[in-house]
Amino acid sequence: MAGLEGGEQPRGDRRTTVSRWSPTVEDERALKALESFGNPTEAEVPLPSRPESAATARRIVQVVVLREWGLTARTAEDAVLLVSELVGNAVRHTGARAFGLRMRRRRGWIRIEVRDPSRGLPCLMPVQDMDVSGRGLFLVDKLADRWGVDLLPRGKTTWFEIRVTDR
Repeated sequence: MAGLEGGEQPRGDRRTTVSRWSPTVEDERALKALESFGNPTEAEVPLPSRPESAATARRIVQVVVLREWGLTARTAEDAVLLVSELVGNAVRHTGARAFGLRMRRRRGWIRIEVRDPSRGLPCLMPVQDMDVSGRGLFLVDKLADRWGVDLLPRGKTTWFEIRVTDR
């Protein structure tokens, strides 16, 4: 009864299956997201400004970084975490109906961009150990090699870059 110390084993229908994360299932979802929404290496991919779009963006970034660009799992993990933070900010703070996701690669670097129609600038705030929110840009600042915001005539693009080893 691992994980249930001092408690009883849950009872119920033994035929019930539990959905568990698996690389194969996640890979299939990532490929489906790429197919459904488009490839952000070719053009900006519009996504609805809803919390569940963070999962879609993570899946798309994962499949591009691992399969299309052939980079390391560590690079994919960092890129997935950071895009999730940028998407979270776009969804929570801009009031937009949609945002755009774009990915670029050049020798030694990958760049991931989230564009939204708000011209409000994100703010890197000091973070305390016990804070339960407000860590997004702090993580971007710590894990990305570079990050920034480009103001546009109608909105902004928030981006980060990660240095990679070309194979």
